Amino acid sequence: MTDILPIIDLGLYLRGKNDPLAVEECKKAANALVDYGALLLKDPRVTEEDNSQFLNLMEDYFAQPYEKKLKDARPDLSYQVGVTPGFTEEPICNRDPKCLDMIAKMPEGSRPLPITGPDVKWRFFWRIGDRPKETEFPQLNSEPIIPEMFKDTWFTVMNKWGNQMHRAVLDVTEMVSVGFGLPANKLPDLTKNGPHLLAPTGSDLNEYGKLNTVLAGFHYDLNFLTIHGKSRFPGLHIWPRNGSTKMQVRVPDGCLLVQAGKQLEWLTGGKVKAGYHEVVVTESTLKAIENAKRSEPKRPLWRISSTFFLHIASDNLLQPLEPFEHNLALYPPTLTGKQVQNELRLLSLGE
Repeated sequence: MTDILPIIDLGLYLRGKNDPLAVEECKKAANALVDYGALLLKDPRVTEEDNSQFLNLMEDYFAQPYEKKLKDARPDLSYQVGVTPGFTEEPICNRDPKCLDMIAKMPEGSRPLPITGPDVKWRFFWRIGDRPKETEFPQLNSEPIIPEMFKDTWFTVMNKWGNQMHRAVLDVTEMVSVGFGLPANKLPDLTKNGPHLLAPTGSDLNEYGKLNTVLAGFHYDLNFLTIHGKSRFPGLHIWPRNGSTKMQVRVPDGCLLVQAGKQLEWLTGGKVKAGYHEVVVTESTLKAIENAKRSEPKRPLWRISSTFFLHIASDNLLQPLEPFEHNLALYPPTLTGKQVQNELRLLSLGE
């Protein structure tokens, strides 16, 4: 394996989906998720200006006083809309014996930093896409929260960035379908009316900007695919194939990052593994902090991730697809909403 993730050219695919070069790019995307659990994506439709506008909004939001942000929290809905305060979400590996055993077997130099409790990061969940007309899981498909201080700009900026991320990751989903030899619409159709979330995190680097501080402890994502714009502060590490090699992710300018989640692992019977990752303060983070302090105009010193979670629809059955059915015993048929609820309990977010 190399020290850089494969870069997938989405523009090549969009220019001619049946072109042999486009089909090869689809296979490259599928193989990247198998080998790394992640890939870098070049989408010519997404601009740095849009990413910057979104990051500015979220920096301003998370820099508000604690009490103002807390008005946007909905613990009764397992924090699946609105804000999740810091020290609420617990990394899943803190409660998973299999994960702890996996860490213990890693070479010492490749282990994640120790998890000492819930993450310091805050998060905001903003629903993107159509809701189902009927569902067994209304809690996962709730109405959005609009923060009082940002009501004039919030809806426009959040939907603009969220819809761009949704469109980009849906196209990746189509590419992965083709790459695995499935009909192009097979995986995208499973996500229709899913509880997709624009889910930026915020970590206060004034308070937690010290070397080796864990901002988001070692974990995998419970959803289908996750996509991010480039953060202003590096610090993300991944473990390809849940293995022993730790990689610091470097997102080139003009690229997005896509990561495999647990629902994709389920649908592929484990051929693709949900990618384990952590976010910590590194030497590169400290350099970015110093640069930010010297820059003008001054911005709130919060690390924002412009994260978007693509989900399989809550009422769809989650089970290995036809090419991957040999692992049905390990991934038994389960309603996707049940899978999400089970994972939320492990994160200390659900009952």
